Amino acid sequence: MNVWRLSIALLLLGSLPARADLIRTINEARADGCGGRPGISAPLHSSAKLGEAARRLARGQTLREAMDAADYHGIQSSSIHISGWLTDSAVARTFSNRFCSSLVNRDLQEIGFYRKGREIWFVLARPFSSLALRDQAAVSRRVLVLINEARSHARRCGRESFAPAGRLTLVENLNRAALAHSRDMAAHDYFEHEGYDGSTPAQRVTRVDYKWRVVGENLAAGITTPEEAVAGWLESPHHCANLMDPRFTETGVGVAVNPAGKLEIYWTQVFALPR
Repeated sequence: MNVWRLSIALLLLGSLPARADLIRTINEARADGCGGRPGISAPLHSSAKLGEAARRLARGQTLREAMDAADYHGIQSSSIHISGWLTDSAVARTFSNRFCSSLVNRDLQEIGFYRKGREIWFVLARPFSSLALRDQAAVSRRVLVLINEARSHARRCGRESFAPAGRLTLVENLNRAALAHSRDMAAHDYFEHEGYDGSTPAQRVTRVDYKWRVVGENLAAGITTPEEAVAGWLESPHHCANLMDPRFTETGVGVAVNPAGKLEIYWTQVFALPR
């Protein structure tokens, strides 16, 4: 019995360097780059929860089911299944040759894997962190800078062309309206312009005692930075048109976080022209 226990302990201890060696080899390939893409110096960090997610993938669960079951809150994720003669160097070559886009994706920061026989399942992900979004004032100011920079240039939003537009001003009442809707979406885990109570953007602006002539609203979800939010709005014709609308002179921004929600981070930007 004592020998059996000792053997198990040795096997478990021996598996840790093996795991570290495989991840180190993958990170070396990540730093080298692949497919003509530059390498990424930031390494992938080992995650036990992603290892559990990979084990569940091997059992036939979807990536979403596996991530949820492993209690991993990720913003972006990717799964990879490799089979064959799996030395560390062979796995790294396969990553470089077949899964280059995931290997050198700087948004993917953590990795876990599960090995069974001649097969390995990998999960790569970016962990969720709300620390940078807790300062509502800083987030609002950053979005304002990015929006005003975008409005200072002529651009096409889908089929519609817009001349440069005037600068927007942050207004506290509109910040409150935007934040209220983001918090409502986060609390009730939905993503719509219509509020959980059936309210419209105009009604929510009215509730904060703002006298308006024109109102617009942009939403985003699952986005972790103001830069990503504004870039996404500019890529969408309808959102871009709101952003470039010369009638709007004032704005408000609110972001709310619910790590247990499907989309986790909920953004609202309100645009308005006062009376």
